[in-house]
Amino acid sequence: MKYKHGRYSNLIKPLFGITDLVILNSMYFFFEINIENPYQFGIYTSLMWMLISLLNRFYEIQRHTRIIQIISVLLKQIVFFTVILYAYIGFFKQPNISRLALGNYLISALGLIAVFKFLVFFLLKRYRRILSGNIRNVIVIGDNEKTRQLIKTFNTRLDFGYKFQSQFKVKNDDFSLDKCFNYIIEKDIDEIYFSIAELSNKQINRLVDFADNNLRELKFIPDNKDIFSKKLKYEYYDYIPILSIRTIPLQDSVFKFIKRLFDILFSSCIIVFVLSWLTPILAIIIKLESKGPVFFKQSRNGFNYKEFDCYKFRSMTPNKNANLHQATKGDMRITKVGAFIRKTSIDELPQFFNVLFGDMSVVGPRPHMVSHTNLYARRIDKFMVRHFVKPGITGLAQISGFRGEIEEDKDIINRVKYDIFYIENWSILLDLKIIIQTVANAVRGEEKAY
Repeated sequence: MKYKHGRYSNLIKPLFGITDLVILNSMYFFFEINIENPYQFGIYTSLMWMLISLLNRFYEIQRHTRIIQIISVLLKQIVFFTVILYAYIGFFKQPNISRLALGNYLISALGLIAVFKFLVFFLLKRYRRILSGNIRNVIVIGDNEKTRQLIKTFNTRLDFGYKFQSQFKVKNDDFSLDKCFNYIIEKDIDEIYFSIAELSNKQINRLVDFADNNLRELKFIPDNKDIFSKKLKYEYYDYIPILSIRTIPLQDSVFKFIKRLFDILFSSCIIVFVLSWLTPILAIIIKLESKGPVFFKQSRNGFNYKEFDCYKFRSMTPNKNANLHQATKGDMRITKVGAFIRKTSIDELPQFFNVLFGDMSVVGPRPHMVSHTNLYARRIDKFMVRHFVKPGITGLAQISGFRGEIEEDKDIINRVKYDIFYIENWSILLDLKIIIQTVANAVRGEEKAY
């Protein structure tokens, strides 16, 4: 071991915790809660806050953490701490405590903690980006698409606080791990990123030993170009370590219930407050322009590949190829009113009935017509993963620019990548973000909505 390297940034998390405890233990002096034993209350709230924080990983916020992840963790912390705080009344038999004052204390304390958390998070980002503080020096070992993307991220996302120093190309004739080790020591490198596909097991073991003995963080870049965004789950069967290739949050009964409840409430609101008056108006306009039904029904594949009837407002003149050929730019089958409702995505609104019936979800992978699904299932790797969850009216792929006509294989491949990422990283906040972005895109009008 030639060198040990310490980081003052390790003090940030303890300081966060101490500050939060100070806020919790000082704010109740501003409210007439009628606490009989303030010391007991202070110890109780402090211990419970630390316990919930530990279980919720409340302080595990990294420099690359997304805002939506912070909001998710914060909401969980608030919910659990609220339940625990009001449990104090019954647990310690405190009938004289003012529930209203306790609620005001809770709102004020947690609001202050939330403001402090976001304030420090954004200040640290500005500190790294503008003043180049709180920086970690990094190197990358390997040269492929993933390593190049990572280097680009280091060089463009200055708020992450990573300073890219050098890249070592394994395939070069002059490459050696000893050169890497000497460079790491000389340049005071904090973190080492390497492509696991380009090193042998012996080289990886040497790299791990060096990082351990010199207190450097070592991070793997997986070779997942063919498996998209696989999220590994590590668990033990007795003492045997097992890796599951994919975790799907919506397979959890609690998350499934939350999503279904949200779908029912949201779709009911759209049906009652929008479709109740919009449907008769559109029915008249659609009928006046062309003969045929108001609604268009098409078989599509849903959860577990099960077929269901997907409903839309009819936007084309009735034709025999509707279930075989996707709409294209300048498609002569599209009516005038059809062009408008497709551009604004109004034609998709009847699918909220599909959501209410349980065939679809508000957010999820967009379902394709059966003929296309059968085609892509054979041609596109991992396409079937999309059917682990219910299809959606909108989805992450759609707000990311991959909607409408599929002109090349790369269009459906990218759509599948985003869908798999959504399946593996679902949260109710992600659903809300997708819904908001979908509405914004519909108002602006989308280029591929035809």
